[in-house]
Amino acid sequence: MAERPDELTPLDESWERALCVVAHPDDLEFGAAAAVARWTGQGKSITYCMVTSGEAGIDGMDPDECRRVREEEQRRSAAVVGVEVVEFLEQPDGVLEYGVPLREVIAAVVRRHRPEIVITGNFRDTWGGANLNQADHIATGRAVVDAVRDAGNRWIFRDQVERDGLEPWGGVREVWAFGSPLAAHAVDTSDTFEAGVASLEAHRAYIDGLGWEHFDAREFLEGNARQTGQRLGVGFAAAFEVFPMGWGE
Repeated sequence: MAERPDELTPLDESWERALCVVAHPDDLEFGAAAAVARWTGQGKSITYCMVTSGEAGIDGMDPDECRRVREEEQRRSAAVVGVEVVEFLEQPDGVLEYGVPLREVIAAVVRRHRPEIVITGNFRDTWGGANLNQADHIATGRAVVDAVRDAGNRWIFRDQVERDGLEPWGGVREVWAFGSPLAAHAVDTSDTFEAGVASLEAHRAYIDGLGWEHFDAREFLEGNARQTGQRLGVGFAAAFEVFPMGWGE
């Protein structure tokens, strides 16, 4: 694996519409919510899309009840950072598989929302050390990159075009993966860090369900945000690995 750069390059923020596609409720809050708050504060339009509802995420709660609780927590969490549209694709939590079916449902979302930037989570094997990534994260991120390219080709998932009226969309400039150990870009979140903390705290039932009795959202987020900020030359920052979607880039 390539080494991460010591210094980070500021992200290009010359866009208006972004779509965030992640595996579970809470994924964005553990790495990107403060950045989302920055962008909604700039007047940008951002939509959240959760591939699952996180229904297998709390051991002591039946999946049907867990689905309801976690979807509601995600809506409240999104509202904290200025996101009004939150969608759930209702794929099975914990057993996502990378492949054509997952690419298809994500391509449909891309075609509907027609974003310029698509944001997903780290889909590398690890978080940069011994801690292994989770299978749903890996499957989702890999599928997002491919589904973005699929969305621009009218002959891929053509039923979406011919039956459902979803026009091809090849306007995604880049896919950004937050939390990647190979991140080379970042955005200043100094002014919106507290909104990111509040957004994570909105997932209280999930955090309590994990048994994190003394979990401090601010403390958890601050260490990484401050370290990333030092690499960008600011107080706090969020880092992203950037995948250009144009040919030859």
